[in-house]
Amino acid sequence: MSRIRLNQEYRNKIANRLRVHLESEDTQEKEKFFQEREGFLAKQNATWELAKQCVERQYPKDDVKMAHYLQDKYPNVNTIAKDSCFHFGYMKKDDATDEDEKYETKHFDFRLNGDIDGVDRQDDIDSYRPSSRDFAYAYFRDELKAKEGCNPDINIEMENKPSNPHQTKFNDANEKALGFSGGKGNEISHARDWNANYELDLIGREYCRDRQIPVSKNEYQTFVIWQQAKGQMIMAHYKWIKSVLDQMNKVIKPCLKAWKYLDEALEFATKAGLKLDEAEIIRTNSTGLALYNPENAVQMLNSMKNKSISREQKIALRKAYNQQQSQQK
Repeated sequence: MSRIRLNQEYRNKIANRLRVHLESEDTQEKEKFFQEREGFLAKQNATWELAKQCVERQYPKDDVKMAHYLQDKYPNVNTIAKDSCFHFGYMKKDDATDEDEKYETKHFDFRLNGDIDGVDRQDDIDSYRPSSRDFAYAYFRDELKAKEGCNPDINIEMENKPSNPHQTKFNDANEKALGFSGGKGNEISHARDWNANYELDLIGREYCRDRQIPVSKNEYQTFVIWQQAKGQMIMAHYKWIKSVLDQMNKVIKPCLKAWKYLDEALEFATKAGLKLDEAEIIRTNSTGLALYNPENAVQMLNSMKNKSISREQKIALRKAYNQQQSQQK
């Protein structure tokens, strides 16, 4: 029987299956990302409780209640606004003289698309910067992976490449799925649900940069640590996916390109821990999924039903899928 030659379609199918396999492997990078992500919400909520204390210390509840009363009574009074971001700061002391040296302040944003560098960009309020966007991509990675047309890893895949329509297409789809596409105040989906948990009534003009809220040095450092945790989760996501991409780009794709026959690629996949056979590759679609395998066909059919499921259910479905891929090794 003659050997089957590798063509580009078969190479793409095998590469896609190997990418799924690499993402399902338990690695240090993957574990670090999962730890950072699963532990973040508790840090967010604890820090938010501290923020509430600091804000209510500056704007007592009775004052806010009175401002609400005046605003409701007089149509020309507009002094209360809901906000999720604050300028917290404290007066730094000179270590030698213990005298006031300078006022240290940063911008702390609790929204899903909040910045992670402490810089207030109210003039660009509807622009979602890569740093804030990537936090949402990392935190809701499982939900985006499960949604057709989305790719939470797109910015990592496009690193050091000029902006292009391919990247823009996925960023637009991701932001629509997350609920950012409506702009400030018109969020839906994940963004709306997230942001609704982190809002306070404040006295003053609309933008938070007009309100400097004094805190203690220890309180300020707590806010900085929380803000850094957002960056650490983004970096953990980056390092995990970058490790997968390095294996794909430096080993798997060059080898697939060099080999002439399908059996060479299948032998490599087997030795790499993924069991494939010729029939499976020949009858799969372009994503590498064996549609005509009855079990896979039923799973795909079921995945098209009951779209309104919880985050926990989506994560469980993703884990089950990864486990099934591992069992096919």
